[in-house]
Amino acid sequence: MTRILTFLLAVAFLLPVTARAQTKSKKFSNEGEFTSNCEGPAVDEDGNVYAVNFARDGTIAQISKKGNASFFVTLPKGSTGNGIRFVNKNTFYVADFTGHNILKVDMITKDVSVFANEPKMNQPNDLAVTASGHIFASDPNWKEGTGQIWHITPEGKVSLAFGNMGTTNGIDISPDEKKLYVNESVQRNVWAFDLAPDGTLSNKKLLHHFEDGGMDGMRCDVHGNLYIARHGKGEVAVLSPEGKVIHTIHTIGKKVSNICFGGKNGKTCYITLQDRGCLETFKAKTVGREWAMMKAFTANNKK
Repeated sequence: MTRILTFLLAVAFLLPVTARAQTKSKKFSNEGEFTSNCEGPAVDEDGNVYAVNFARDGTIAQISKKGNASFFVTLPKGSTGNGIRFVNKNTFYVADFTGHNILKVDMITKDVSVFANEPKMNQPNDLAVTASGHIFASDPNWKEGTGQIWHITPEGKVSLAFGNMGTTNGIDISPDEKKLYVNESVQRNVWAFDLAPDGTLSNKKLLHHFEDGGMDGMRCDVHGNLYIARHGKGEVAVLSPEGKVIHTIHTIGKKVSNICFGGKNGKTCYITLQDRGCLETFKAKTVGREWAMMKAFTANNKK
C-alpha cells in the first residue's frame, strides 16, 4: 500500500462524521464569468480552485479562496476541457472532450501537453485517479445514449476498462481504492465495480437508481460517501457506500455540473453551475478524498 493511500485511510479513521453540514449552497464566484460548459473543478495545495471554460471554451481559470477568477492556461487549439484531477501537487490532468485526449498541465511552467490520446474515445468527460497515478475516464456518447470507461496507466497507456454502458459521466474511486463508481446521466444509474490494483474492473453492481433528474460529476469523501451533482435538478445528493441517499444540498442554479473538495479543513465543497456560469460552495460533513490525497502529495513532496 502506498504512503498516500495509508495517509488517506488514516484521515478517514480519525475524522468524526458529526460535523455540521449545510443544506443550501451559497455564491462563490461571480455569475456569468464561465461559459455554459463550466466544469472541473479541482483544488490545489494552497486552496485555489481550477475550473474550465472561463470567458470562452478552451480555457482554465484559477479562482482564489475569495472567489476571484482569472485566466490560468489556454488549452491547445481544438481542445475543450471538462473534468480536472490532480495526480501530484504540481500536476493535474484534464479530460479533453473535443480533442479525445487526456491533457497534462504542469502547474509550475503552465505547459499543456497530451498525456494520452485514443481516437476511439467519444467525449472524455470526467476523471478519477488512484494514489499511484492510474486514471479512469468516463466517456459518454450522448447521441447514442451509450458510454464506456477508459483506463490510463501512469505511463500513459490507454485501454478500455469497461464498455457497453449508458451515458457514463461522474466517476470516482473509494478511499480504500477497492471500488470504482460511475454514473449514467440519462439512465440515472450509479454503478459500483470491484477495482483491482492493475486497473481491472469486475463485478458490476447497481448502487442506486434515481427516478428523476440528471447526474453529472461526483466525488467521494474519506468515508466513502458519494457527492453527486444532480444536473437539472438543482441539488447535490449524498449517497452512503451502501447506496442510500443520506443528505441533499439545494443549489442556487439548476444545472450543477461538477464538484470538488477543498478549504482549510477539506470540508468545503465547490460546485460548477452551467446555467449561472459560476461556482457555488457549501460545507460538507466530512473531508473529501481528493483533499486528503493533496495533503498526502504535499507531505510526500517534503520528504
